[in-house]
Amino acid sequence: MEATNNFSSTNKLGQGGFGSVYKGQLSSDESMAVKRLDAFSCQGLEEFMNEIKLIAKLQHQNLVKLLGCCIEGDEKLLIYEYMPNKSLDYHLFDQTRKEQLDWSKRFAIIDGIAQGLLYLHKYSRVRIIHRDLKASNILLDLQMNPKISDFGLARIHASTTPSNTNRIVGTYGYMSPEYAMEGLFSVKSDVFSFGVLMLEIISGKRNTSFHKSGKALNLLVHAWELWKNGNWLDFVDPSLGDNFLSNDVSKCIIVALMCVQEKAADRPIMSEIITMLGSENAILQDPKKPAFFTTGNEGVSELLIYASQNDITLTVLKGR
Repeated sequence: MEATNNFSSTNKLGQGGFGSVYKGQLSSDESMAVKRLDAFSCQGLEEFMNEIKLIAKLQHQNLVKLLGCCIEGDEKLLIYEYMPNKSLDYHLFDQTRKEQLDWSKRFAIIDGIAQGLLYLHKYSRVRIIHRDLKASNILLDLQMNPKISDFGLARIHASTTPSNTNRIVGTYGYMSPEYAMEGLFSVKSDVFSFGVLMLEIISGKRNTSFHKSGKALNLLVHAWELWKNGNWLDFVDPSLGDNFLSNDVSKCIIVALMCVQEKAADRPIMSEIITMLGSENAILQDPKKPAFFTTGNEGVSELLIYASQNDITLTVLKGR
């Protein structure tokens, strides 16, 4: 309470689905971020305990560090390292702030997220599926290095085959079709979310609100159609100007489209993605149509009816 000035609104950094995040200042002048979960939230308590158990086992430069935690009465607190540049979506979807993200920074952010996911999927002590990878869960440090945050929905996945759940949680627009429709999740679920995130970073547009532009049902469809017709340059964020290498951006678009292919088996794993992104002579396969490749309101209705057969919990993003 002392560090956050009694959770003052002036110290509030953001609001999540199960609580708020505040900036705190210790007597040693060290800054921290305090996640205060809402009281009397059973789902929040479950996520709280899940995050403690998982993140305590993780150590990687592209994952946010958990510094401490507290449960006292109705109070449930998580204390993280403070990230001064807030979240990726804070910069990426703002017309003024996005200009700070030149192509070299955007590529470094893509690579950093990929490295963090590779660690979760392969090199941590337990294989972890994040299940809620999105721009607001990518935090940026002082040098704009990305760190994956919010492991409340993450799950340990010991098997190499997909697991099934009857309770689907995540964020609309980032969820893979096999997870949204059948409750199946695996490392390929995170790969799908990563592909969506890559397309957002390249274009500077949100997938969840892109249908309002009238150009396509979603950002994935738009990217695939432009790439198929040889007009992929039209997909690039105009704020980048001409300050990028066309081969690098073209490669990133193709890799992203490979990640969002409808069938999980067609998507690459994170080690393959990192190899493709880091190689100048990578041989890339032509991506197939992305998931949810439908047009018009009829396609959307069919998808929502099918998905609603499960006990589904969704986070719907809205522009700030």
